Amino acid sequence: MNTDKKSGFVALIGRPNVGKSTLLNQVIGQKIAIMSNKPQTTRNKIHGVYTEERGQVIFIDTPGIHKPKSKLGDYMVKVAENTLKEVDLILLLVDASVSPGPGEKYILKRLEQVRTPVFLVLNKIDQVHPEALLPLIDEYRELYSFAEYIPISAIQGNNIGSLKDQIFDYLPEGPAYYPENQVTDHPEQFIVAELIREKVLHLTREEVPHSIAVTIEEMKKPEDSETVHIYASIFTERPSQKKIIIGRQGAMLKEIGKRARRDIERLLGNKVYLDLWVKVREDWRNKQVHLRNFGFREDE
Repeated sequence: MNTDKKSGFVALIGRPNVGKSTLLNQVIGQKIAIMSNKPQTTRNKIHGVYTEERGQVIFIDTPGIHKPKSKLGDYMVKVAENTLKEVDLILLLVDASVSPGPGEKYILKRLEQVRTPVFLVLNKIDQVHPEALLPLIDEYRELYSFAEYIPISAIQGNNIGSLKDQIFDYLPEGPAYYPENQVTDHPEQFIVAELIREKVLHLTREEVPHSIAVTIEEMKKPEDSETVHIYASIFTERPSQKKIIIGRQGAMLKEIGKRARRDIERLLGNKVYLDLWVKVREDWRNKQVHLRNFGFREDE
């Protein structure tokens, strides 16, 4: 029996919209975390499982650390900060095209209380000249003592192999926690709901994206059918937002459904019948009962 394999938990942290979900999907090799150019896309901890001959890494994609404006925002920041206590390694993702600002300094202040090794992962190097990286690394070096400095492009896959090498160098020997063909610990229903929410994020503007939650009411595959039947509800906070999501003569909802179905079929490997309903739960982001119903639990 081979006992020299490595395993461990690695947290992805950083400000909203620095590419944490993109990096997770790139490493895992398939889409398990939704991506959007709108900040605060990730709301829960997303566990991605990467297994190869050297061992197994469980990546935890956390919500972006930001100044919260609602009870949901409080929950998201608490989830991100609690994760730092549970892992073997922390990857702080930053945008390589901008200097450290108040948001990065706020996160680094939080990291001062953590003894876990921290990598500085400079993402989006495809958007900057290589000569700009060294001065930026020096700026960060003055703010915090990082274990490693690794430039990458999550969207293009540049230097991801080197990042994996460094991660395995730091992880302890240990057993695999999940079967080698498993890529996430979330149930399929969670991923399906997230894929639907991603399409709303892509297609709507302003306050609508942040005011929505998606629940899967039913997901079944009849014995005599090759088609998975999914019934889902999109919740929003105001009737005006519901109107936007449905769109003129249902056009927006139809487009959301069409795009979501494409990704869900890829995920499940089956044809999908997707039935979407839009409902209003007023001010749900600030009401504990609704947050609990939508799966946001403070004890996580």
